[in-house]
Amino acid sequence: MSDLPRKAVTRTAKLAALPLGFAGRATWGLGKRIGGMSAEIVGRELQQRTAEQLFKVLGELKGGAMKFGQAMSVFESALPEEVAGPYRAALTKLQDAAPPMPTSTVHSVLEERLGADWTELFTEFEDKPSAAASIGQVHRAVWHDGREVAVKVQYPGAGEALLSDLTQLGRFARLLGPLIPGMDIKPLITELRDRVSEELDYDLEAQAQAAHAEEFADDPDVMVPAVVHQCEQVLVTEWIDGVPLSEVITDGTQEQRNRAGQLLARFLFSGPARTGLLHADPHPGNFRLLPDGKSGWRLGVLDFGTVDRLPGGLPQPIGDSLRMTLDGDAESVYELLCEEGFVKESIELEPDAVLDYLLPIIEPAQADEFTFTRGWMRSQAARIADPRSPAHQLGRQLNLPPAYLLIHRVTLSTIGVLCQLGATVRLRDELEEWLPGFVPEELEDEELGDEELDEEVAAAEA
Repeated sequence: MSDLPRKAVTRTAKLAALPLGFAGRATWGLGKRIGGMSAEIVGRELQQRTAEQLFKVLGELKGGAMKFGQAMSVFESALPEEVAGPYRAALTKLQDAAPPMPTSTVHSVLEERLGADWTELFTEFEDKPSAAASIGQVHRAVWHDGREVAVKVQYPGAGEALLSDLTQLGRFARLLGPLIPGMDIKPLITELRDRVSEELDYDLEAQAQAAHAEEFADDPDVMVPAVVHQCEQVLVTEWIDGVPLSEVITDGTQEQRNRAGQLLARFLFSGPARTGLLHADPHPGNFRLLPDGKSGWRLGVLDFGTVDRLPGGLPQPIGDSLRMTLDGDAESVYELLCEEGFVKESIELEPDAVLDYLLPIIEPAQADEFTFTRGWMRSQAARIADPRSPAHQLGRQLNLPPAYLLIHRVTLSTIGVLCQLGATVRLRDELEEWLPGFVPEELEDEELGDEELDEEVAAAEA
């Protein structure tokens, strides 16, 4: 498939066929009917074929199907290993690539948006895309002033495809649920659908990227390419080389994994504090590990098409609730969750039960450093997904307020990537530095006083 299929009937038919690939319990029955082969072997083969069918279709269709596939790919860490093995290769393929659209279509879009003489804006332009994703693909080029640039070209009909795909996927969200234990797929699809207009608006994306590029211009840890030119359906930014995070996940050294994980956590929590924006698409295809002489490696960040606007940074109740949970203050945590709408007025829960539910989830914030693993992620998913467990029963009674929906998804996605990396991260350091409310105000005042005293001493000595 080389172009974006735009006919709703065609796309709907392809997506509607996907549930047929989910064999479920029938896998075991089929295994018994095949002479000489155990149900386990047949089950593995069917899982492999299901994965190939699902993500082949999602990748071919691009649009909302591809966007959903990318969002799902960061959660493969939550799958049991016997299931994750067959799925992992198919999932990670979605993190960097999709079939490209024809060169003639690319040229037509560039001519329409940049003018008939668009080629004069570049001294070089590579027709073969360097990356292809959900609503557009990227071409490497050289701008007329000599800068290497990335030219992002939006697929014609991307808007229609996004809405059509996500609507269709929403219709059989329950069938997709078993892919990621403990995760409700329907709100994810709804949230992706609600963000369609922003995802398609390259002007908004350019503004968000420019704000990050300016703020992180001299940062020793994070690099954001500057915006060079923007118009409808076309976005030109500076090019950055580096090791894609998907490659670090598969072949990186432990040093690279740890550094990437630390910087990813730092960017997640520092971005809203420094720019008032939360990068809301944290799948590995959007990050690069860049060699740097000063600190060894920097994190390159791409694609600001989806952001959450948080003018005051991350909401303070997040930091407050985390701190109080770590302190074991069940009553205060429960009271705050009720105030923020995580517990509806019609629901009454035991504060100690809520604390027991939360503590395992925030384990990475308890220690000075924490090693994120697939095993840890699977244990959390299994605990919440098991209908017999108290955690599952309590979790079903909690509510996720709309204001926290995107923050929640981004946090979960980032944790998923950290587990794919197997990174050892000093998460608590980042929370203390950037998350409002995590450090008690009285301690912040004391630290501020110490800093001012140090400055006065240094001035006196000078």
